[in-house]
Formats: sequence, C-alpha cells, structure tokens
Amino acid sequence: MSYLIVAIIVMFLGIVSRRYGDSLPEPVAEHSGDVLWAGMIYFGVRMLFAQKSCSRAFGIALTFCFAIEISQLYQAEWINAIRATTLGALVLGKGFLAADLIRYSIGVAVSFGLDRYINNRILRSG
Repeated sequence: MSYLIVAIIVMFLGIVSRRYGDSLPEPVAEHSGDVLWAGMIYFGVRMLFAQKSCSRAFGIALTFCFAIEISQLYQAEWINAIRATTLGALVLGKGFLAADLIRYSIGVAVSFGLDRYINNRILRSG
C-alpha cells in the first residue's frame, strides 16, 4: 500500500511540475516531468511486484520507460489520436527524444536508490 501512496505523490509532483513549469528554474521545468514520470513507474512496479527485489523493479521500470519512448518512433494516425488526448499524452508521450532516455534512467535510478535506502533503514531499525 505504501508504494501506491508514493506513486501517487510522485505522479502529483510530476503534474505540478508541468502545470507550473513557468515558475520553476528552466532546468527543473525542462527535466523534472520525465524524471518524476519514471519514478512513478518505478514505484508502480514496486507496488505490483512488492515481493520481488528492488533490482528486478529497476529493470522492469527502466525497460517499460524505454519501450514507451521507443514506441514514439511509431507515428500512425490511430496512435497519434490517442496521444492527442491528455491521458494518452501522459502515458504514451508524443515524440521520441533521446534525452528522455537519460531522464528516465535518472528517475528510475533515484527512485531505486531511495527505495533501497528506506528499506535498509527499516530493516536496521526493526
């Protein structure tokens, strides 16, 4: 249940970063949405596969993020119609950017690191 809460918080932060990007420093506004999206994916994977290792969640989340980005190379009319909706754009993106692969890698890696750090603290204290 805690991974669901974290995924929702990260999703909210990602939407806020897009909505209020004009108020953020340019590098934060430019990169934070994709980094947070990847973090949300990581925590969503952890929620679905809580019994699996953090390393496995890392691999699944990163593979998913990369697959979504690479799928943006496919620009058929039917999928672009889905991408033109708000939900479609949030899930599928709109166009391929190699820089997004770096942002996703950072988002998944930071989320993985936080997850490992928090889990290790819990194990040491309990």
